[in-house]
Amino acid sequence: MDTIPLTALSRTIIKPNHALITGDGFVNSTIPGWTNCDVNVIINEAMGAHFCQLLITANPNTTIKGNTQKTQIFFYILEGQCTISLHGKKSNLEKGSYVYIPIAQSYTFDHFTAGTQILTFHKTYEVLENYPTPKPIISHQSAIPQTIYCDDPDLLMQNLLPDQENLTFDMAINIFTYHPGANLPFVETHIMEHGLMYLEGQGIYRLADQWYPVKKGDCIWMAPYCPQWFGALGKEPAVYIYYKNINRFPILP
Repeated sequence: MDTIPLTALSRTIIKPNHALITGDGFVNSTIPGWTNCDVNVIINEAMGAHFCQLLITANPNTTIKGNTQKTQIFFYILEGQCTISLHGKKSNLEKGSYVYIPIAQSYTFDHFTAGTQILTFHKTYEVLENYPTPKPIISHQSAIPQTIYCDDPDLLMQNLLPDQENLTFDMAINIFTYHPGANLPFVETHIMEHGLMYLEGQGIYRLADQWYPVKKGDCIWMAPYCPQWFGALGKEPAVYIYYKNINRFPILP
């Protein structure tokens, strides 16, 4: 007997103050200067966010080329390899590599291996008087030490961009690792906005008054003041990379 595909089913949920985006409904977008690649806009101002999160899937003919103006970009290599040209210097990138490109910079990514995937975070840069704009960064997550979060050795944090002590930055990108069975010690409710993608593992995420099973590849948007909590499930660590806005006045001075 023939089976009928249930194409109307999806785990994706969009709410006014949060969203779970599972990838089963991604539709390709065209970005000027980014050629021969698939670009999925995961989080954007159209849904109420104040930043943008994209997923790029590349092939050997892909070129990602642009010039930042008012918006800074963070690139994180999820899978594969490529090359970046920045400030006239070429650098090789692999899984776990990341690139921070501040405003007023030109960049070119090329020489991709087939199936390379890149996660990006974009934010309009808020200039802070008497502070310079940040410098470009090219690094790898293995170069960043893990620190214990909230005195729990089963919760480990990596700050890929300098943390709140460096006021030149108005955004942070962290990798959060939960050992099996670990969980946040309280329900967070704060002014910071988040966008994240699961890199490994699975668990349960509370967003507002809803509870969502999540796994590798899932993405989440959290608006300011959305109550949030996560607990890891299964026998392997749960790991996600996430964005937050930092270091600026909560209202225009």
